[in-house]
Amino acid sequence: MKFVSVFIFSLLVSSLPAIASPWEKVTAPSKGESEAIGTYSNGCMAGGSALPLQGEGYQVIRSHRGRYYGHQEMIIFLEQLSSQVKQLELGNLLVGDIAMPRGGRFSSGHASHQTGLDADIWLKMTDKPLDKDALVEAQPLPMVHIKDYKINKENWSDKQALLVQLAAVDERVARIFVHPVIKEQLCQREWKDRDWLRKVRPWWGHYYHFHVRLHCPEGSSECQPQKAPPAGDGCGAELASWKPKPKSESEKSGNAKKTAAVKKKKPKKIPPAQCIALLTQG
Repeated sequence: MKFVSVFIFSLLVSSLPAIASPWEKVTAPSKGESEAIGTYSNGCMAGGSALPLQGEGYQVIRSHRGRYYGHQEMIIFLEQLSSQVKQLELGNLLVGDIAMPRGGRFSSGHASHQTGLDADIWLKMTDKPLDKDALVEAQPLPMVHIKDYKINKENWSDKQALLVQLAAVDERVARIFVHPVIKEQLCQREWKDRDWLRKVRPWWGHYYHFHVRLHCPEGSSECQPQKAPPAGDGCGAELASWKPKPKSESEKSGNAKKTAAVKKKKPKKIPPAQCIALLTQG
């Protein structure tokens, strides 16, 4: 069975340009109940739902890319979170990439977002809904001075901190990824309850948005959960290990020996058989 799946998948990939993913050619979700299949970084989604491009307290940005589909549980989560944000008068949420109509691998941009259980939410919130052109041309608001490894105080505020907390306390949420400097800011605050900080994981690149990942929902028997985060709030030595180490004098002067490590190409992951079948379903 595995050999047949590999053969079919190879045929599908070979019929597309070298940089394309066969999942990017699928334009509609499959029929049936929502089901997440496989792992977050090697899976797909059956019975996906489209997040309405605008709703109570949120808008989908850059919808022309067709990445606003998700497991029904994710769609409900996003709508409920935006409703909370509106009630607290924090602003209007801007929702970025969720998944493609049937999930699957992107040709670039994301390693995960394959099962409809991952979503990117910008930390930039608007006072009022954006018009059509602004949604396409919207630019992110950096919360971190990357080079200096410190928070951008002009952009980061209590609103952003509360937004991340609102998402993290939800029992459906397994993880939230933010830049290490943002995690540091959250750790420094005096929270009455700090248990949710365990879910907030430092990860490079997330300096203007945060990435929400949900647990495998009920009914998704083929969904493979991720190992739980380590115990504790992750605000001690673990977080400190992300901080860049100072360069030595030789590195600063450019005299340090450079060692070029030969990177081995990782073999392409073969999606679960159910995912390959989804590619050819009507």
